[in-house]
Amino acid sequence: MTEAAHGLDAKLALRRGALVLDVDIALPARGITALFGPSGAGKSTCLRAIAGLERDGVGRVSFGHDVWQDSSRRIFVPPHRRRLGYVFQEPSLFIHHSVAGNLDYGYRRARRPAHLDREGMIDRFGLRALLDRRVGTLSGGERQRVSMVRALLSDPALLLFDEPLSALDTTARADLLGCLERLHGTLRVPMIYVSHNIDEVVRLADHIVLLDDGHVVAQGSPQDTLTRLDLPPALGEALGSVVEGAVSGIDTHDQLIELAFAGGTLSLPYHGETIGQSMRCRIAARDVVLTRERQVSTSALNQVACRIVAMADAGVSSQCLVQLDASGAALLARITRRSWHALGLSAGDEVWAQVKAVALGA
Repeated sequence: MTEAAHGLDAKLALRRGALVLDVDIALPARGITALFGPSGAGKSTCLRAIAGLERDGVGRVSFGHDVWQDSSRRIFVPPHRRRLGYVFQEPSLFIHHSVAGNLDYGYRRARRPAHLDREGMIDRFGLRALLDRRVGTLSGGERQRVSMVRALLSDPALLLFDEPLSALDTTARADLLGCLERLHGTLRVPMIYVSHNIDEVVRLADHIVLLDDGHVVAQGSPQDTLTRLDLPPALGEALGSVVEGAVSGIDTHDQLIELAFAGGTLSLPYHGETIGQSMRCRIAARDVVLTRERQVSTSALNQVACRIVAMADAGVSSQCLVQLDASGAALLARITRRSWHALGLSAGDEVWAQVKAVALGA
């Protein structure tokens, strides 16, 4: 399989009930792109249109050098010829077949490509002990694992995951999210991942497309998009910063780790990480407290020296968003206007950003 020279470009418009989808997106040819937004924003409809499952969509979709749809030229490549691996919220498996039978269905149709590590995928997703089981006897999390590996073994050019973890319980979701994180480093084809869970998105995505009311409001890296000051109120809860760093210390007594990043170090809950391990940490804007001076007596373990870059309205009359620079790392704080005025803050001021460790990576 040759990797697409270019990523996916989609300029599409369609109506589904009250939703009017009108998007223009350009996605990279590698890595994981997340479509994120509130319920009803059009994420799943957009994914279905990209897959060719919405025939009445108007516009153009291309992947690499292949044109999958062009309404002006009456081109429409059906879904089965787009070489997609599609994983739905509810697994669509052959219920009376074994796990092995389900996995081998797509693998055989793809003519057992040598570059796909079938055995490695089975082990990575913990399916070895389940191969002889009928899928009707599996838990929801186990079925979704089978669905994901089946999609991977079909030798797709593009993977589409539509909220694959949303129907799972907390334990199964955390387990499968770990599998996806481990897959990320070895993934040879691009993936579009739909979610309304911002923590999932931050852990997995290299690129984010933010949707609201059927329209793209921002797209880019997680670090750039989630610290913007011009996002609509519907995306307010997702606002925050994405810090990337490496584990520099482990305190097994207090069950904390130290994450070294451009702005210093952060204390986070320990979940079995190892020294040197690369990590992402999301800091929600609402979890950041600003002070003029470094605090001595405080329960907040994290205090980061910052410079105020800008302030903007937060979409709520009593609140504002403060964009911060921590030695090159972008942070965002959501505070009240009263606090802004009481502290006498303005762009260019030096401040300290406080964050409780329990708010990070719990």
